[in-house]
Amino acid sequence: MSKVIIWHNPRCSKSRATLSLIEQHGLDPEIVDYLKTPPSADEIKSVLKMLRMKPRDLMRKGEQVYKDLDLENDKLSDDQLVAAMAENPILIERPVVIFGARAKLGRPPEDVLDLFTGL
Repeated sequence: MSKVIIWHNPRCSKSRATLSLIEQHGLDPEIVDYLKTPPSADEIKSVLKMLRMKPRDLMRKGEQVYKDLDLENDKLSDDQLVAAMAENPILIERPVVIFGARAKLGRPPEDVLDLFTGL
């Protein structure tokens, strides 16, 4: 069986709720505190494919760094946006749960349960 991975921020209530929900279903996820151990640009690109999202869809647009870096500029490429997330992981929406070749954003937390249907 594939390992469950959660990009987690322990200070975020949605992230804590998602982690609790996963554990309540008998799973023991690998917890990645992505603010301390940021994903690489390649990892972010891979997860974006799994999520079927564009980089801006996974960005926290309310963060000051989003404004400071002018990331709303529509002339920025996807690679530039991904690089900004890799360099400033606070920009990554959380939590992201990865299971095998699939991923879900835990907003709301119950959305991640689709990953484990049939286990």
